[in-house]
Formats: sequence, structure tokens, C-alpha cells
Amino acid sequence: MYRTHTCGELRAKHENSEVTLAGWVHKVRTHGALTFVDLRDRYGITQITINSDDDLDTDFTKESVIQIKGVVVKKPEANKALETGEIEVIAKEVNVLSKSEPLPIDNNATEDNRLKYRYLDIRNNGVIDNLAFRSEAVLTVRNFFRSENFLEIETPLLVKSTPEGARDYVVPSRINKGMFYALPQSPQLYKQILMIAGADKYFQLAKCLRDEDLRADRQPEHTQIDFEMSFVHQEDIQAFVERLMKDLFKRTLNKELDSFPVFSYDNAMARFGSDKPDIRFGLELTDVTKIGKETDFAVFKEAEVVNAIFVEKDFSRKEIDKYTDLVKTYRAKGLAYSKIVDNKFDGGVSKFLDASVQEKIISAINATGKTGTVFFVADRLRISQTALGHLRNKLALDLELYNKDDFKFCWVNDFPLFSYNEEEDKWEPEHHMFSMPKPEFVNDFESRPGEVKGDLWDLVLNGWEMASGSIRVSNPKVQERIMNFIGLNKEEANEKFGFLLDAYKYGGPIHGGMGIGVDRLVALMLQFTDIRAVMAFPKNKNAQCPMDDSPNKISEIQLDELSISINK
Repeated sequence: MYRTHTCGELRAKHENSEVTLAGWVHKVRTHGALTFVDLRDRYGITQITINSDDDLDTDFTKESVIQIKGVVVKKPEANKALETGEIEVIAKEVNVLSKSEPLPIDNNATEDNRLKYRYLDIRNNGVIDNLAFRSEAVLTVRNFFRSENFLEIETPLLVKSTPEGARDYVVPSRINKGMFYALPQSPQLYKQILMIAGADKYFQLAKCLRDEDLRADRQPEHTQIDFEMSFVHQEDIQAFVERLMKDLFKRTLNKELDSFPVFSYDNAMARFGSDKPDIRFGLELTDVTKIGKETDFAVFKEAEVVNAIFVEKDFSRKEIDKYTDLVKTYRAKGLAYSKIVDNKFDGGVSKFLDASVQEKIISAINATGKTGTVFFVADRLRISQTALGHLRNKLALDLELYNKDDFKFCWVNDFPLFSYNEEEDKWEPEHHMFSMPKPEFVNDFESRPGEVKGDLWDLVLNGWEMASGSIRVSNPKVQERIMNFIGLNKEEANEKFGFLLDAYKYGGPIHGGMGIGVDRLVALMLQFTDIRAVMAFPKNKNAQCPMDDSPNKISEIQLDELSISINK
């Protein structure tokens, strides 16, 4: 056998045992006739001592793979930095299994070089620990679903192209010339059909593929905990997910989660300036529009909305300019401000606001008797809220207003069902077209699309969207009306989604579900904001894999078989 124990297993209780270990040479140190080797595998490190008088093979380099046979001895003084630090192994036999060349990357390697040699990055930079945690998290999730009587069912990876949201990745069919499959952006339609089929409770760890521009929290492919439940209301699904998350965090991080507060979309935007609020800290927005209308200050008087945020800190002009630039990136025209000292405004916009207005604002933002700075964004409703919401998050980060070890979930409900695309002059689904309108909007949503709330919601963790869910449209006539309203006529709807509409004609239960992003969830659990830290082989910002050089060209023979020509 190549090993009797792993490199993280031996302790003082193994003293005098004959053992065989195998792993990578982590460090080599020579002192006279003795060579000390730190031997590493994914379980830990064990110190090996080799005596040159024993004529053993030491023709190896760092990161070579070796096997040693020897005897465990207890150290006179333990190395507390290692879990195996109370022992060492005196080598009796050394076999070099694979000699390593000098590594092509180090801790200063560029991102693309780290991805090119991803196997070395995984091996040497702690990534394997991230993947091990991910594995444990996924197993915990699976066990929870099984305990709740869900069926794990795999849905197809080669599906019909039904473009919505992001672009599809398409796959040409060799047998059906000129025809294409798509890779699924989500299992949405199939899991709905599984409910019609009577599966009742379904889940899978689903691969989802979307041809979209990349960010730190997005990749061309990602994994989601996808599930669907029959005969449920929104509250049933949310209660289930809350139990799931509490179980996951307790078993993997030994963290007890608080209950998940619930905010409506409008309330979240009004209080936090975001539909994915970070509730680890306060610093909430205050609407001072009515007070602003009492002034002759045109910026406040003529704005649709004036929102304020108060911080108990005095900022420099340079810092305020930085925050002004920030809100402008979110379409705000500017950032008004004033210092507050002795219950009065000082500097900034103070000269435009009389004493009574200042007093009312100070009272409204709960700054009476406090010293600090108040920031204002006067603009259209969503611009004012969103810009100040981003400022709120930046201030919290700069001022360290929250504990980074905290995990705070919340729900955001009652999203608008539709959003207006000004560039294309049309209404579009806020999430997707398969979400049910709230009951009070079902009969006439076409006549008041801007008011319509959907029976849909998001799960948010520390200011990051973790998942979206909804009660699905199980009435084919309502589904056809939604499709028609967003621009799909009956012929187009049947061409793209006829199989779904037909299925509901034969009795579909009321049902709903969610898709929870595994990569993002695990990354945040380990306090990463870049999901690549918890993915084995991620792509770079150009959706390329430098390790295997994909995407790459295919041969003319393959193109001919597929009846495809390349038009650059």
C-alpha cells in the first residue's frame, strides 16, 4: 500500500508505530547529517526526518511526490503550528514517486497564470480547503432535502432554446442538420413540468449556463440549489429555506442564525436604498422630501424625492468629493451635504436652508444633540434611493460599521412583476415571465403594469442576493396573457413555450420554488466576494479557461459534419 495514514493523522498515541506516508514535499531543511522534510497532503503536514547516514534517496525537489516508510517518535518540544506537531517520523525508506520541476507560479502570479496552472493554485494556495468546505456544504444540503422528502431529479442539459434574460449557449445537432440545442440557463420549465407530473417536491444541484458579461459574482456556468414544491404559499417556501439555511450554517460553521426579517421591495428601497439590503448595520435612509419642499432651495424644492443619510463623523473635502463621484455613477446629479454641530447645519448646503428647516431635518434624521454629517440626494425616486443605498454600503465599509463574521439573512417580498425598458419602450418581466401576479392584480395587470406586484421574492445575505423564488403561473390562460403583454404573440408563445402551456391544460398544481446560488453562498460563508475562490476550474473575465485554452477552434471536418461555416 502507498500509505497507512494521511499527513494530518498522526498523533502522540501513534508513538513507535511503523507507518507509510505519501504526499508532496512542502519544505526541505538540512542541518548537518539530518534532512527535515515537511510532507503535505490535503489533510495536513507531517515532519519527516532523514539521516544521511542511512543512505536514503534524497534526490527530490520541493513539490515532488514521495513515499516514506518509518517510525513515529514523539518530539521533545511540540510544534504548536501543526496539528501533527507533537510527533515526527524517522524515515527508514524513501521512494521518489514523481520529481517536480520548479513551479511556474508563486504568490505573486497574475490572475491568468493562476488559472493557467489552476491545479497548482488549488494545491498550494488553500483553494483545496475551500473546495472541501463546499463539498461538506453540498452534502449537508442534500441530506436536508432528503430528510424533507424531496426527490433529487436531474433535468436535461440539452434543451430547447427559449431566449429570455441572458443569451443562451447553443449546441449544434449533427443528426438534425441546421438545428440547435441550448444549454439551460436554469431548469425552470422542466421543474414546473415535474410538478405537473406529480413529483410534489423536487430538487437538484443544477448546472446553469448563461452567455453574459462576467463580474466577481458571475461565471458562464454556475451551480444552484434548485427546488420546487407543490401546494404551497410563499410563506411555506420561505419557512423551508430558513430551516435549510439554519441547518447548513450550524452544521458547517457552527453558527446560529437569527430569524430572517421580511421587507417589502418598496420598504427595502425606502429604508436601505437597495432591494438586497445589508442589515448588519443601521445607517438607514430618511425621506425628507416634504421638508425640502418648504425651502426656496431649487435642488430640494424641484426634486421628486429628497433622501438623507446621517453619519456621526466629520468628513474631509477630499472624502466628500469621493462620495460625490460614487453617487454620480448611479445617475445621481450630485451629493448635497452639511455638517451638524450643536443642532445646526454648518457648511455645505446650510446657507440655503433656514433655521426651522434645519431643525426639522435634524429631528427627522434622529441627529438631535449629535455631531456628524448629513448627505442628501435629490432626484427621481429610484435614483435617489439607489445612489444613497450605494453610499450607505460604502460608508459602512469605510467606517467598519459591521462585524465581518456576522451572517444576516433577510427576505425581500412583493417585487414589481414588470419593469419598463426605456431604451426599447416596452414592459419586461422583473424576474421572469413565469411568476404569478398577486391575486389582486390577476384580472387587470395589463391596464396598470407599473403597479403590479408579483408573488415573488428574493433571499438576501449580507447585501448579496442569494436566491430568487416565486409562485409560478399554473393557469395557462394567465400565462398566455403575460406572454402577450411583454410582446410574445400567440404564435410566438406556442413556438417557444407550447410544450409548457400544453402541459398545464392537463391539471397543474399550485406550486413554487427557488434557485439558490451555490457558488455565491459558499463564497460568502467563507468571506470571499469572488466566487472563483470556491470553484475548481473557473473562467477568466473573458470567459476563457487559460488552463485548457477553451473556448477553442474546431476542425473543418467537425464543422462540415455539423453543416456549419464560420463567418467572422
